[in-house]
Amino acid sequence: MRAIELADVGRAYGDRIALAGVTLDVERGETLAVFGANGAGKTTLLRILATLLRPHRGVARVLGHELPREGWAVRGKIGFLGHAPLLYRDLTVRENLRYHARLHRVGFERIDELLDAVGLRARGDDPVHTLSRGMLQRAAVCRTVLHAPEVLLLDEPLAGLDPGAVALVDPLLRGPATRVLISHDVEHGLAEADVVLGLRGGRAAFVARDVSEADVRALYA
Repeated sequence: MRAIELADVGRAYGDRIALAGVTLDVERGETLAVFGANGAGKTTLLRILATLLRPHRGVARVLGHELPREGWAVRGKIGFLGHAPLLYRDLTVRENLRYHARLHRVGFERIDELLDAVGLRARGDDPVHTLSRGMLQRAAVCRTVLHAPEVLLLDEPLAGLDPGAVALVDPLLRGPATRVLISHDVEHGLAEADVVLGLRGGRAAFVARDVSEADVRALYA
């Protein structure tokens, strides 16, 4: 059973086509890197996989379950890190993570492990709204990996992080999980990828396992 299967998946917003007939397979444990200019359909694709949007055509499966019909079966196995941190601003970092731990039936000891790993133990009892941009991203990473998801959906996961913070966070985003990684850092994204999807205007310009940096950069021309 593949981790991700897309067959002719499309999505529109009114008259605007966001995705048009994307087809690809990702095996368990692989990383799919997704590249494309702003508005190419990258975030729409990620939100479909996260069960937050319905595809208007085609078939999307995650861990063998068809979306959105069987979305209930995979939501607890997905870690989603988008542009918004999905943390309550007036709760502390630890209170946020305890809330998510209860949702996923994870022991609270996991929270302290993660806060230590990203260097936020000293800020764990501070409200989220007091955190800097980089600290907020580190807290969001903790939320994303708290339940050891089988699939990680990552939209620019290192955004706003200095090199020291990247060194802390990056190991948490690796491991056995299947990953879908949106990145504008072409060199880093290609280094991470087993499969590469290039999107242009909602369409797949290429789906391949051997892509040159020049091919990816042409998407932004």
